Amino acid sequence: MKSLKNSKAPNFNLKDESGNIISLGYFKEKWIVIFFYPKDDTPGCTKEVCSFRDDYSAIKSLGAHVIGISLDKANSHEKFKKKYQLPFMLLSDPQGEVAKKYGALFRFMFIKFSKRHSFIIDPQGLIRKEYRSVNPSTHSIQIINDLKLLQRSN
Repeated sequence: MKSLKNSKAPNFNLKDESGNIISLGYFKEKWIVIFFYPKDDTPGCTKEVCSFRDDYSAIKSLGAHVIGISLDKANSHEKFKKKYQLPFMLLSDPQGEVAKKYGALFRFMFIKFSKRHSFIIDPQGLIRKEYRSVNPSTHSIQIINDLKLLQRSN
């Protein structure tokens, strides 16, 4: 997979957990953390979203928005978000089109899902950092540290 670092972040129009259509432009001139994950309510994904939940105020204090994306349907996201009291939006990419644009789509025969990949996008819409290997337990701390470094150099 070719690196997307320093390239324009691919746009999207996806449903959130409430059925609202959300696009990348909605976050214009903001820092954005997008994390792709395989499946709602599975052990690794639950660990990852709960880490983002627990560190959400620190990420928010850096002026960044957090967006989780998987191939699950919006109603699955709604239950997942409610069950774990997630303060950020979860977007549904049922065909995997956005995951594919970000190089996060995995296909194995008839099965497809999002790989655990993340991206930090700057206020100009450029991907400033990409993560192709993620530890669900510590990734949110890694994001916070990298956001601080990126904002200092910006």
